[in-house]
Amino acid sequence: MLKNVLSRLASQTVRLRRHANRAPSVQTLTACGRVSVRSFAEVKDDVPPPFDPSLLEVLVCPLSKKPLRYDADTNELINEELGIAYPIVDGIPNMIPQDARLLQTDAQTPSSPAQ
Repeated sequence: MLKNVLSRLASQTVRLRRHANRAPSVQTLTACGRVSVRSFAEVKDDVPPPFDPSLLEVLVCPLSKKPLRYDADTNELINEELGIAYPIVDGIPNMIPQDARLLQTDAQTPSSPAQ
């Protein structure tokens, strides 16, 4: 059994050496049309991917289990009952309650207690 393992290892080593001898010819072929990887990495999309409104049919608030409303201006899913907004990152709703934003309510609270 040990002989089998050693013979396989030796034959694979010979194959690797043969392949390594061919490598310089491959490098000369690719050197002509060289493209920097950084050129692709530096390009950033300013426009986030769009949110698919059909997801609203199946998505509900994880806290209240109520339907959500999509707000295109802020790119968030709004739960009006609880007053929270879930962000949409790269077209994917982030439904983690700890990451949700509390909405400011426009209703004024009474400054003095009712008598």
